[in-house]
Amino acid sequence: MRVVVAGAGIAGLTLAHRLATAGHDVVVLERAPGPRTTGYMIDFFGPGYDVAEHMGLLPRLRGLGYSITEASYVDPHGRRVAGLAFDRFARSLGGRLVSILRPDLERALREDLPDGVELRFGAAVTRVRDDAGGATATLADGTRVAGDLLVGADGVHSAVRRLVFGEGHVRHLGFHTAAFTFTDPEVHALVAGRFCVTDTTGRQVGLYGLRDGRVAAFTVHRAPSPRLPDDARAAVREVYGSLGWVVPRALERCPAEVYYDQVAQVELPHWTTGRVALVGDACGAVSLLAGQGASLGMGGAHLLASRPDDPAGYEREWRPVVADKQRVARSAARWFLPDSVLRLRARRVVMRLAGLPGVDRLVAGGLVGKPVAVPRTGQRGGAS
Repeated sequence: MRVVVAGAGIAGLTLAHRLATAGHDVVVLERAPGPRTTGYMIDFFGPGYDVAEHMGLLPRLRGLGYSITEASYVDPHGRRVAGLAFDRFARSLGGRLVSILRPDLERALREDLPDGVELRFGAAVTRVRDDAGGATATLADGTRVAGDLLVGADGVHSAVRRLVFGEGHVRHLGFHTAAFTFTDPEVHALVAGRFCVTDTTGRQVGLYGLRDGRVAAFTVHRAPSPRLPDDARAAVREVYGSLGWVVPRALERCPAEVYYDQVAQVELPHWTTGRVALVGDACGAVSLLAGQGASLGMGGAHLLASRPDDPAGYEREWRPVVADKQRVARSAARWFLPDSVLRLRARRVVMRLAGLPGVDRLVAGGLVGKPVAVPRTGQRGGAS
């Protein structure tokens, strides 16, 4: 079977790997000119962790991952006011957790692709034709790529979804987010080993030190409109410029290249039609509020790869899983970024309670939702 995958992100690369390992012919089309280098740190656990283990990738991911002791919330003077110990959270998950940068997770998946997978960068899909004989993607340069199945794994702003399923399936959750890296030895020394977050309402900045000496910054703020600014760096500096601690230093060193997007979920009536299917954020983005987008993308891709001739069956099984995580994310929005001092204080109380034996598991369960079991396909590791 020949499968065309649009999108060389986490879901698309996982799908390509599993399909090729099972003996299918795979071509991956990525609209970006090359691998992405920007993105934020994720806590990688759940179904994606299981899939990575099945693929034999865990040693590589642990090598690329970071040892973070705590998520520390700090006041305008940098003093810790609350925190959540990572070891307790990891124990509540049976130790099956890795903190890793999204670009590094993508890199590990890309490096592990079987030799037969064709990966094309700068290949934007502009048209899709779906008929009984298969599906054909037309690229921006006029090239046509045909397959027995076309899968849109091209993210929240999926071109395949728009071309095949129409517009209007992105649900803005009321936030914007950004991520960038910068160099400052003093700031790096302050945050090394921890994920430090401003204890603020309506907007917050998180900082953590990378092993190469850089500092990674993550921001999120309330924004009623999904419209993105023309100048992401200028917008970040304007929104967060009045925060205290080392935030002004971080903003001064903010580079021109900034990852910036709305915080959104994707909801649509169907993920599959004819010989076209969607996977990952393209059909079921849960948003950073859920903290499991990469993991769910890998889980869904793994499931679809086990039954590429039955995409509707993949949707029936995986849609309830995604719906649960989306619900958890929406309910978590109030504590993730409080909109009042009262809710800010309530979050501090919850984090203190999370340190008590037994309560940590309850808190973790409230954050991640129901556990998800990923079916085994019988194919392990790379291509044979």
